[in-house]
This record gives sequence, structure tokens and C-alpha cells, in this order.
Amino acid sequence: MTPQPLAPVGSIKVKLGLLVAASVLVAATVATLGRAAGVPAWLGIPVTVALALAVTQLLAVGMTSPLRQMTAAARRMATGDHAVRVAETSRDEVGELARAFNTMARELASVDRQRRELVANVSHELRTPLTGLRAVLENLVDGVGPADPAALQAALDQAERTSGLVEDLLDLARVDAGRAPLTPQPVRLAGLLADAVAEAKVLGRPVSYDVRVEPADLVVAADPARLRQLVANLLDNASRHSPAGAKVRVSGVQAGERYLLEVADEGPGVPTTDRERVFERFGTLGGAGDGTGGTGLGLAIARWVSDLHGGTIGFVDPEADRSGARVRVDLPLAPRERVTVTAPSSPAPGGEPPEQPAEEPAEEPAEEPAEGPDPADRPVAPPGLLDELFAGFWPARAVPPRVGLLAGAVATGVLAAALLPDRGLGLGTFLVLLAAGGVLVAASPHRREPWTAACAALSLLLAATALLRDAEWLVVLCLLAGVATALCGATRARTAAGIVLSGLAWPLAGLRGLPWLGRTVGTLTGLGRGAAVLRTVVWSVLGLVVFGALLVSADALLARWADAVVPDLTSDLLVARVFLTVAVGGVVLAAAYLALDPPRVDRTERGPRPVARRFEWLAPVLVVIGVFAVFLAAQATVVLAGHDHLRRTTGLTYAEYVHQGFGQLTVATALTLLVVWAAARKAPRATPADRAWLRGALGLLCLETLVVVASALYRMHLYQEAYGFTRLRLLVDVVEGWLGLLVLAVLLACLVGRRTTWFPRFALVSGVVALLGLAAVNPDAWVAEHNLERYADTGRLDPAYLQGLSDDAVPALVDRSADLPDDLRAGVLAGRERTGQDGDVWEWNLGRSRADDALAGATLTEPAAGCASRTTVD
Repeated sequence: MTPQPLAPVGSIKVKLGLLVAASVLVAATVATLGRAAGVPAWLGIPVTVALALAVTQLLAVGMTSPLRQMTAAARRMATGDHAVRVAETSRDEVGELARAFNTMARELASVDRQRRELVANVSHELRTPLTGLRAVLENLVDGVGPADPAALQAALDQAERTSGLVEDLLDLARVDAGRAPLTPQPVRLAGLLADAVAEAKVLGRPVSYDVRVEPADLVVAADPARLRQLVANLLDNASRHSPAGAKVRVSGVQAGERYLLEVADEGPGVPTTDRERVFERFGTLGGAGDGTGGTGLGLAIARWVSDLHGGTIGFVDPEADRSGARVRVDLPLAPRERVTVTAPSSPAPGGEPPEQPAEEPAEEPAEEPAEGPDPADRPVAPPGLLDELFAGFWPARAVPPRVGLLAGAVATGVLAAALLPDRGLGLGTFLVLLAAGGVLVAASPHRREPWTAACAALSLLLAATALLRDAEWLVVLCLLAGVATALCGATRARTAAGIVLSGLAWPLAGLRGLPWLGRTVGTLTGLGRGAAVLRTVVWSVLGLVVFGALLVSADALLARWADAVVPDLTSDLLVARVFLTVAVGGVVLAAAYLALDPPRVDRTERGPRPVARRFEWLAPVLVVIGVFAVFLAAQATVVLAGHDHLRRTTGLTYAEYVHQGFGQLTVATALTLLVVWAAARKAPRATPADRAWLRGALGLLCLETLVVVASALYRMHLYQEAYGFTRLRLLVDVVEGWLGLLVLAVLLACLVGRRTTWFPRFALVSGVVALLGLAAVNPDAWVAEHNLERYADTGRLDPAYLQGLSDDAVPALVDRSADLPDDLRAGVLAGRERTGQDGDVWEWNLGRSRADDALAGATLTEPAAGCASRTTVD
């Protein structure tokens, strides 16, 4: 059973108070430590929130599980399963509700069992007389037996037995419905008993009756029909279970304001241990009847009559010198008015405990009810709160605990804390990413599938940029793309929405995987031994700290040994490492759960319904085609008419003209892909004409878009030639070229008439390849080379921008700046002499290593004070 730290607390309000206080205390403590140690907010806030939530989850275990158990149990009880129970582990209001729920469930199970027994026994009791009656009637119809009075009497007896059973059931139905009014009137008790005995003698059983009433003229107030029914049932029960020649004693004695009716026989009697079931419906030892018709309902009706009159009924011990069963009815001389009565199946109020008749029934025992004995209580497993929260998107699965994944995530966090703080991106970063990727690969059950393996390979190549390049903007961009690619491989996303949801599912996995983490930690500590392990660790650490501090302070040599082994616990760097361990370990564990139990990121529902008429989708597409056509006409006019015409009409130079709009053209290219996607989803394809219009319109739009892409790239080229090369402009070129590739892929799909279900994965892979190509080009070095070449042609240069380039550009700056004036060269290489001097092996990467090699033989001087003023800065 899951430990519940707050289970002993007896109030839900106090529990909530303790929960809030503990969470706030942990959050405040962690935030204070992080702020004092200088931990950045982007690292400190998530770790603080995560630890506060962890404490909340730990303390809140079991607080709401009984409520969820009751919800699940109620649903199962609605289907007929009354054996479910909920856990009664807490002492608060929720625990009281759970205990009340279990009591209700037990009562319902008992009622359901009695109902099943009623159906089974009534079916048996009705079958016996109906079978006999059918046999007699069949003999008469077939002429097998004579239609004499004896045969007809046998048929009448069976019919009367069936009628008696039906009357008993109707009486009990009136009781259950609360429609059993009492109509008392004066009744001479001796006469009523004499009439009841006379009716019993008609049954022809070999017994005699001894009736005694004291006083002989005793008159009571009672409902005569109900009271006679009570006495008749008792006499029938006694006569049937008495041996031949026995005597049944019937007595009525006044006792103050009450009178006692007793019926005693000479049968085997009733054991004391069986007296609790005596007056239940069908509550006989043999399972057959015991009442008027042998149905097991007679004594239940007798108790109902006694309750109706405000009395009690029960079996008592026989007299000292006698044996057999002895039933006593204690009734008032004048009963009070009553509207509702207790059902015969409830325990008799007051009086002596009821006793079960022990006589063997005359009829064959009833069949065992189909339900059998009471089922064992079965605790119901509550549906998790997270299971209901993520039901559609992330359904619950039986994910087994994986201690290895937890250990791998923790080890990755420790590795990150050891290698990343106070270091730049390099070998340490790559090792941490490699360890995290290994955990993801180990967690994924689909790692052998081609798509997942390809995503893993692409993620590894993107992570390797930390080893090759020093440009942080490029490395960070590659690492983000690597994370997105790895997540798509883990979820096996196929659609554009699935790729987006894969990224969103990563932070949600930290919440969705909490139950799995709990099971894994429980497996690690041993089932039921988690609290013992925690206590052992706490006491061990306390002993180490107390006695270690005393002994270290008492011995100088031991103190030196401790200083060499124990880190400085007051160091801000240590606090930062702890924060980094929690953060990295947590995100790696969340990604591992995402790979182990991926959500349903790809929806399988049918797409939107196509429009009914062709013009509904064609008209908007033709409008876009027309707009692009006008734009292309303007571009052709500029090319054919020349720069003079452009200057006369717009007042802009060609350089100023191309400076306008390449950003807008990139956005227009992306929006074109959106238009193509929407049109393909809404356009009908029922007829060949529909498909031809779709391919033709979208193909023409894609062709115009390719021209727009070429125009945007040409504009960017002219702009860079005129104003210089930058990393952002190069990145825009790559993005525009990637979008052009996607447009070309859509155009080819339109021409061949194939569906584009492959397009989202193609877009992802091609984007990653384009980013890897950009990293392979070494953009900072490319920008430096082209700016220096531009200086040789135009004499214009921005040395401040070149100074801001990463170490990836140093070899190009050293080689290509030889022809620059000394002071300008010194300005371009200013500050480069410090490259790599403060790093270590974990900070190494190829870009910084090549920069060190290039600077090793270069002569560096301080730039002249007027260096920037003698150059043209763009």
C-alpha cells in the first residue's frame, strides 16, 4: 500500500494547511538558496516549482484517492458488482466518507444477495407444485388416469399450494411498499386459537394439539386476520417438524399490559448458533420452506405481523423437562396506531434473540442461489487524476517501472552539473547530450524502427555541432532542432499537428509520468520499505554529520583529510550544480517517459468535409494566383525597363529597392504553403475534373511561388553586396531556400497526383539537413570572408561587427586580413588573443582549437584610436 504521510491527521482542513505550508516553505528555501548563490532565474524558477510540486505530491498521496475510488466503485456497483470496497486509510472527513461508503456497499451486497436468493427459492417453490399440477392435468387429458375426485383433489391441492405461495409473496410485497395498515378490534383469544387449531387439523398431520389460555376469557385488541395468519404459520411450522404422535402445545397468557403467545413442538429444536437467521425470508436450515406452503416465508410473515402489532417474536429455550422448538410472541393488549412497519427481513426489535428452526423440511431442499455466498470484499483501484486529465490525448497504459531509466536520468543530471557550469559549449555539452540521447534510446520501444533511428541519427549530428562550432547562436539553434527531432522520433509523429504536439508533450510528460515515477521509486526502495529506507538514510546522515564534525574539530590531520575530500558546502557553485542536477535530470526523465509511453499526437479522425461547390475553394486560390501574377509583372518591368525607369517611377535606387520586401517575401512563401494545405483539404476529388482543377490551380500557384522565392534570394544577394554580409541575412537565405524546396516538393506532388501524407516528415528532415548544411558551411567564417572580399572591392567594412563574430571566424580573419592596413587589422582581431586560454578539456571544440592555432603565429597589435572613423561602417 502506498504510504500516506498525512494519514494520521484527523481533519482535511489541517491536511491542506500542512500541505500548503510545506510547499511554501520548500519553495521559499530553494528560491532563497538559488538567489543567494546567483542561480539564474531561467534555471532557479523551474527547479523551485518542480521541488515544491514534488513535496506537494509526496504529502498529498492518498488524500483524494478514496474519492476517486468511490467514483470508480459507484460505476461498478451500477453494473451489479457490489463486492467493491474503498480504502479506509485516513482519519479525516474523506476517511469517514469512505467508511460510510463501504457500509453502504455491504448493505447493498446483502440486499442483492437476498434478492437473488428470493428469486432462486421462489422459482424452486413454484416449480414443485406447478410440476405436480401439470403431471396430474396431463394424465387427465391423455386418459392415463381417471377423472375421479381423488385426481381432481390432487390437482386442487397443488393449485392451493401455489396460491398460498403467491399470497405470501403479496403480503411481503405490501410490507416492502409500506402498505400494511393495522385495523385492530376486540378479539377473544381462546376462540381465535381454537379456530387456528381446527384449520391446522385439516392438514391431516399425525399430531395432537393442547390449547391453554389464561385467563380463559382473555380479550385482546388486534387485527383478527393478521393475528390468525401469525398463529396459523406457527402451528404449520410446528406440526410439520414434529414426529408422529407428538403433541403441539399452544398457550396464551396475560402478563400485565401484554400477553404472550407460545407454540412448542417436540421436534429436534434449533441450535443457539443458528437462531440469527430464523426470521429471514427463506431463512431455513434445510433451505426449503418452513411456513405455510413450505416456502420459507411463513416465519418472516409471522414476525411482520408481530411488528405490526408492536410486539416481538423469537425462539426461546424449551422447558427444562422437554425438547423441541419453542417460539414466543410478546404482544401488547392494545397496540398503538402504526402506518409503516419493519420489513420481515430485518432483525426483531427487542426481546430475546431469534432462533432458527431446526426441523427438517418436508420438501426437497431448494437449489443453491446462483450468486452463492457473499463475495469477498475487493478493493477497487481508483482511476488516477492524471488518467482523467489526459484521457483522450495520453491514455493510461500499464507502463512497468524502469529503475535503469531513473538512474540514467539522475546520472545525466550529475554529469551536467559536473561539466557545464562556468564552461562554454564544447566537449562537455556534447557528452551530456550524448548521455541524454542514450537514455531516450534505451527508453523507446520503437528504437529499431527506421523513422525513430533516423531521428536519433539526425539528433546526434545536430548535437555534434557543439564540438565543431563556437558560434553560440548556431549551436543553440542546432540543439533546439535536435531536441525537436528526437521528440518526433520518440512519438513517431506523422502529421504537422503531431510534430507540434510532440514538442508540447515534453513538459507535460513531467506531469503525466508522476505515477510511473512513483512506481519506479517504490521498486527501487522495496515494496513497503520506503519509509524504513528513508529513516535509515536520515539517521545515517545525521550520525555522520554530528560525529564527523566533532572528530574533525578534535584532530588537525583529520580536518585536512576532510577538507581534501568534502567539497565546500558554502560555495555558490555547489548550489548551482545542485540546481542544474535537478533541472537536467528532470527534463531527461520527462523525455524518457515520453519515449517509453508516447501520447497520441497523430489524430486518426477524418479530415474536414470538402466544400460542396468547386468555386468555394478555387476562387480564393485564383485571387492569390492573380496577386502573385501582378507582383511578378512588376518584377519583370524592373528587369526589362532598367534602373532609370525604377528611379523615375519610385525615386529609389536599385539597392534601396531590393532592400525592401525580402522579409515579406519570406512570409508570403510560408503563407503560400498554408494556402496549398487548406485548399487540398477542402477541395473535392470526386470527379476527374475536380482533381484536374486542384492539380492545375495549386501547380500554377507553386510555380509562381518558386519565382517569388528566386526573387527573394536575388534581392537578398544584391542587398548583401550593397550593404554587407551578416549571419541573420545568411540565415534568411537558408530559410527562404528551405521554403522553396518545400514548394517544389508540393509542385511535384501536384504533377504526379500523389497525396502528401509524407510532407510533414519531409519538411522536418529537410529543415534539419538545411541546418546541418549551414553548420557545415561555418557561417561566421563565411560572413567574415565575404565581408573582407567586399572590402577589397569597395573599401567599406564594419570592423565592430567582425569583432563580434565567434572564434569560428578567426582563421578566416587572420588569413584574409593580411592585406588590410595594420590598424584596421588590429581592430578586426582585437581581443582574440584571449581565445581558449581560460578553457579546459571539457570546454574544447574544433572552432576554438582552430582559432588558437590561427592566432599562434599571428602578430597582434592594439587598434589605433581612430580606426573606426577611417572606415565606412554599414
